[in-house]
Amino acid sequence: MRVLIADQFESWGIDKLRESGCEVAFEPKLDGDALRDAIVRTRCAVLIVRGTKITEPMLSAGDALSLVVRAGAGYNTIDVAAASQRSILAANCPGKNSIAVAELTFGLILALDRRIVDNTVELRNGRWNKKEFSKARGLKGRTLGIVGLGEIGQAVARRARAFEMRVAAWSRSLTAERAEEPDVIRCESPAEVASKCDILTIHLAAAPETKNIINADVLNRLAPGSYVINTARADVVDYKALAVAVKDRHLRVALDVYPDEPSGGEAVFRAAVLEAGGVVYGTHHIGASTDQAQDAIANETVRIVQEYMQTGRVFNCVNLAAKSRARYVIVVRHRNQPGVLAHTLNEISHAGVNVEEMDNVICEGGESACARIKLAAPLDDALLKRIYEGNENIFGVGLYRVKD
Repeated sequence: MRVLIADQFESWGIDKLRESGCEVAFEPKLDGDALRDAIVRTRCAVLIVRGTKITEPMLSAGDALSLVVRAGAGYNTIDVAAASQRSILAANCPGKNSIAVAELTFGLILALDRRIVDNTVELRNGRWNKKEFSKARGLKGRTLGIVGLGEIGQAVARRARAFEMRVAAWSRSLTAERAEEPDVIRCESPAEVASKCDILTIHLAAAPETKNIINADVLNRLAPGSYVINTARADVVDYKALAVAVKDRHLRVALDVYPDEPSGGEAVFRAAVLEAGGVVYGTHHIGASTDQAQDAIANETVRIVQEYMQTGRVFNCVNLAAKSRARYVIVVRHRNQPGVLAHTLNEISHAGVNVEEMDNVICEGGESACARIKLAAPLDDALLKRIYEGNENIFGVGLYRVKD
C-alpha cells in the first residue's frame, strides 16, 4: 500500500509503516498544487497530513487515493463532503492531544493571572516594575467555565480541581448524571457558563453548529476583567466581538488559534485581535505540540493505516453514514470457495435491490464462511430459492428484518 506523508511526522512512525509493508513517500512541506501533483505522481492510497488543507481538487486528482488521515484531533482542514462524494474515507486521531492542550490551557490561564508575558518583556527591556506586576487575583476558589467537555475539556477540569477551583460547564452531551460524576456545575448554554465563571475556556470542535458559538451575547455575560482562553478552533469564537469585549469589558485573553492563520511553519502574520489593547496573549497554534502528544498521535496514525491495510476498516472514520439505509439482511452460509458471493450478488443485482453494506466472516479452519449482506429492500422467496439452489457451495440462506 502506498502512503504519502505530506507533513512532519515522527521518523519511528515512518519506520513502522514501512515495516508493515507500506511504500512510504515522505514529503513534509507539500501544499496546494504541489500536494495535488504529488497525489497523482505517487498514486498513494493513503494520505497523511497534520494542518495542511485538503481540498476537492486534491481529492479528485487521482483514482488511487482512498483514505486521508489527519494526524491530529480536528478534521476541519479536510473537505469531508468532497471526500465522501468520491468514496474517500477520512479519519482523525481524537483524544491523543488532550493532555497537551490542557497543559497549554492552564499555562495560559496562569500567564494571564500573573501577566507573565508582560513581566518578561519589561525585564528584557531593562525595567524593574514590581509595583505593577505584584497584583494578581490567584486561582483558588475561582470558577473555571468550560465550553465543551470532551476529552480535552475533562482534562482541563481535572487540573482545575488540583488548583482548588470550581468548574461550571456546558457541552452538547453533558447530562445531569454525567455532571455529577466529575462534580461539575451543569449549565444549559455557553451564555450561562459565562454568567457563572471568572475564567472561560473553550474546547469545542469546529462544525457548522459551533461556528461563532462564543459571540457578543456570551462575552457580555462575563464579568468585567474576566479571562477568556481559546485553544480549540478560531471558528468557534467571534473574534471581532472578542476584540470589542477586550476594550469595553477589559477582558484578559489568551489564544492559540486565529482566523486565517498560516498553514505553514513560518510566515508574516498579524492577528487583529492581538492588537486590541489590554492583556491579550498568543501562542502559535501549538496546543498539541509536545513530544508526548506527537508520539501518541503518530502511534494512532500508524494503527489506523495498519488496520486499513489488513482489514479495510478505518478507525476513527469521520465520514461514515450516521445511519445505514439497510432495512434487511441476507445471511448466506457457504463453503469458502470462489463464485459464491459473485453468484449471490448477481442475483440481488438482477432483482434491482441495492446492497448497502456487506461482510464475509471466515470460520475457524478456513473451510467455510458466513456472508452478511445488508439490503435496502427485501428479497422474495423465489429469489432466495434461486440463490440457495444456484450454487452447490451454499449451505443455507436466510433473510431478516433489520431493527430500526
